[in-house]
Amino acid sequence: MLSRLRTSWSLRPCVSVCRWAHTKEKGRPLMLNPRTNKGMAFTLQERQILGIHGMLPPKVESQDLQAMRFQKNLKKMTDPLQKYIYLMGIQERNERLFYRVLMEDIEELMPIVYTPTVGLACTQYGHIFRRPKGLFISILDRGHIRSILDNWPATNVAAVVVTDGERILGLGDLGCYGMAIPVGKLCLYTACAGIRPEKCLPVVLDVGTDNETLLKDPFYMGLYQRRDRSQAYNDLIDEFMEAVVEKYGQDTLIQFEDFGNHNAFRFLRKYREKYCTFNDDIQGTASVALAGLLAAQRAIGKPLTEHRVLFLGAGEAALGIANLIVMAMMELGLTQAEAREKIWMYDAHGLLVKDREHKTDANQELFVHDSPGNVQTFLDAVNTIKPTAIIGVAGAGRLFTNDVIKAMGSLNERPIIFALSNPTNKAECTAEEAYTITDGRCLFASGSPFGPVTLSDGRAFIPGQGNNVYIFPGVAMAVILSGVRHICDTVFLEASKSLAEQLTDKELAEGRLYPPLANIREVSLQIAVKVMEFVYAKGMAFRYPEPLDKNGFVRATAFNTDYDSLLPDTYDWPEFEYLTKWHKLC
Repeated sequence: MLSRLRTSWSLRPCVSVCRWAHTKEKGRPLMLNPRTNKGMAFTLQERQILGIHGMLPPKVESQDLQAMRFQKNLKKMTDPLQKYIYLMGIQERNERLFYRVLMEDIEELMPIVYTPTVGLACTQYGHIFRRPKGLFISILDRGHIRSILDNWPATNVAAVVVTDGERILGLGDLGCYGMAIPVGKLCLYTACAGIRPEKCLPVVLDVGTDNETLLKDPFYMGLYQRRDRSQAYNDLIDEFMEAVVEKYGQDTLIQFEDFGNHNAFRFLRKYREKYCTFNDDIQGTASVALAGLLAAQRAIGKPLTEHRVLFLGAGEAALGIANLIVMAMMELGLTQAEAREKIWMYDAHGLLVKDREHKTDANQELFVHDSPGNVQTFLDAVNTIKPTAIIGVAGAGRLFTNDVIKAMGSLNERPIIFALSNPTNKAECTAEEAYTITDGRCLFASGSPFGPVTLSDGRAFIPGQGNNVYIFPGVAMAVILSGVRHICDTVFLEASKSLAEQLTDKELAEGRLYPPLANIREVSLQIAVKVMEFVYAKGMAFRYPEPLDKNGFVRATAFNTDYDSLLPDTYDWPEFEYLTKWHKLC
């Protein structure tokens, strides 16, 4: 495992110059700072010059040995939450070692630092709290957000991930406990795409919570008040956006994460033309889902324009995916109206059709159709609409029942079944159910990870995980490096195509619709390169001069987990001729 990391170009981008990171800090503060701490990897010279000699055991260890120790300790643990606490503890003490361990075993550890375990960490945040990460800005701080940003020690922030905690994964309103989500997202910014951690800022906007359990919990760490839904909330968001740009610049990337459905689209519409911003729940989810469909069409041999898609759920994720599918179909020659006719949605109140009792909002209206007949259940919708693909994003659990999966199998030779809700217990079905009931014919993807499935006849399938992590790190890296100021949906369309193109025929034959997560660093870097090429070609980039070798530029910029030398840069002066003459005269 260690050798794999050391020899992989994708995980260890070359650096052409000697890396010096001289720090003015000395003594114990140097060891308490996770950005400068190297543990027992400080050399003898560093220990002596930096004033920490004697504060560590005499042995000087390599990072390889340190990583091996942490990996060994992790393997002793069986409880995912304990693994999460342990990993976050490494991040709090030694940042480069944390990313070394995470990047080296990303396939196994991603479910720990992010979904599904991060959901559990959010629910238990006040009980497992060790050290604060990120900025906590409450609605009581209105008028003073800029001064709070000034308290953050890093001055060169390039990416902000912000949540108000109202819709954390499929878990609902968790208030300020949602901080674990921006922290986890930004960990993946670094591990997957190489965005430097000091350029990342996680933020939670605490405006209260409507979660009764948290309001009664003595360990809850946020405001003990109902969620503020007044104009003061809107003013807080406005002030936050203005303060970030004023502090860090117009091209600072601001990613909205886990806002409630009613606010997610509203803020995206309001800010997308004014700031460099995107909503991962809408656009990132859409991009990874579309990439899965593009991969599925390769397996089926049927173009995207001939598919009919039925969504379970009609919220921000469903609408984001639907809009991007429409854009992709229009690029292939359909009109907007023709593309929308191929997309249906079913939510808690039934099929989105004209004149139904429960009213639809403006975003949903785009996908409202004439009633196809008497549809009372999702199974009825499947049998009536006869979709080639069903996509679950309702977060309501096992609603892709055996009967639904059987119906999809009878309607299609290769049914497409995407159970994208997170965390795992919210998934619409399991991979085993989908493969078993369809006799291995389905093309399956899920939001949370499922293990390989072996059928009774010995055939084995590796389910695809339609995780947004395939998209947002690479897109963010490209946006930051190219100085994009406004992110349009075509950027995510390009990312989808790049991701689908990276899936090999061998991987597709194994049942995968996405490349292995073990290759996520290379996948993200390639997406970053493709998106950079696109934004420069379309005149969307503002950072000049334009890099001629974008591939080399992206890889050279990516964060490297090797330790820097913290010694001052010392050197000898050349012997000046006049000094030599002066000595001769003497």
